[in-house]
Amino acid sequence: MIAGIDFLAPSADVARRLIGVVLLVDGVGGRIVETEAYDREDPASHSHAGPSVRNASMFGPPGHAYVYRSYGIHWCLNFVCREAGHGAGVLIRALEPLEGVAVMRSRRGVDDERLLCAGPGRVGQALGITREHDGLRLDAPPFELIAPPRRVPVVRGPRIGISKAVDVPWRFGLRGSRFVSRPFR
Repeated sequence: MIAGIDFLAPSADVARRLIGVVLLVDGVGGRIVETEAYDREDPASHSHAGPSVRNASMFGPPGHAYVYRSYGIHWCLNFVCREAGHGAGVLIRALEPLEGVAVMRSRRGVDDERLLCAGPGRVGQALGITREHDGLRLDAPPFELIAPPRRVPVVRGPRIGISKAVDVPWRFGLRGSRFVSRPFR
């Protein structure tokens, strides 16, 4: 259990439970307001075709980071869940900036607080995520996960930015948050 979340649970359950958790990387970060779940049986998942050099961490132990490069530009942060070898994870799509906002602005070159962490590539850049974070434990530095003081209202809908299994309702968000990457319908 990390921040009250059982990372052995199915990825959709973990994705929903992560909404409202505060994520810090070296003291910089904020409240998780948007996630997406992926599982090995899911054709949109990086793990669908089995283990590879790129996705090896996704098949590792739960409660660890899986970091990959998107479009050769952006580092994206995922949290591994289920048992080791299964190949499931949760993409961190958006944060509400809370700590180290000046550092995030510097890293992103953006002043608008709403745009600092609205999208997985932006999250990675704002938090300073690199390939060096791949495979690291989420319950040890540089990561810190802090449970919310109470349950938060969560909305769900289909994932975005993918071409397979587009109707699967495994995108989760904090109801009414202005920091999500795209509004929920």
